[in-house]
Amino acid sequence: MARNIDIVCVDDPAGVAAERLAAAARAGGHVVVTGGSSVAKTYERAAALQPDWSAVDLWFTDERCVPVDDERSNFRLVKESLIDRVELRAAHRMRGELGKEEGATLYDQELAAVEHFDFVLLGMGPDGHVASLYPSQPTLDVTERRAVGAEAHLEPYVDRISLTLPMLRGAREIVFLVTGENKADAAQRAFDGEPSRETPASLVRAIGGTTTAVLDAAAAAKV
Repeated sequence: MARNIDIVCVDDPAGVAAERLAAAARAGGHVVVTGGSSVAKTYERAAALQPDWSAVDLWFTDERCVPVDDERSNFRLVKESLIDRVELRAAHRMRGELGKEEGATLYDQELAAVEHFDFVLLGMGPDGHVASLYPSQPTLDVTERRAVGAEAHLEPYVDRISLTLPMLRGAREIVFLVTGENKADAAQRAFDGEPSRETPASLVRAIGGTTTAVLDAAAAAKV
């Protein structure tokens, strides 16, 4: 099939992602960040490259329904590795502590004023999930909302709040950061296969912009 995504395989994917993120901060606008174990160093490096984020409204791909100071909180990770290190116009937190339904409703309402995102940084799970949109789940079919409550299908098994596919696809620029041998099969399906609800990452492409997958050699082994 003809790819509708640029594949970048490098020794330092976190560094490349940090450069893209820093460039987005310089340009300003609505920037979306994600959680997960592989992104903290990216945020630290992006903050060092570009400490002035005063033209940025920061949003989140998803959040776990835990207190804000919980070690599983995506906001806590981003606050410690990025927000506390830069001058930021605004950080729009998903209120996971309110539960998936109320938290998602509030975020959906807050996003009503956003026509599109300018930059979205995404990870991907070994099952191909993206944000908290899991394989073959009803959340993939939600088109009338900007944010939705979701059940977790990987650890930690706590409820989630997630952006919907239309919000992600509407971005001007999407960058996937994917590393590790355990992501190789999912990367093949997501970036070199047909779009499928069984691999949600395969459904996320910027309709009117650019989509790039930044991989290390292990993750790119089958692409």
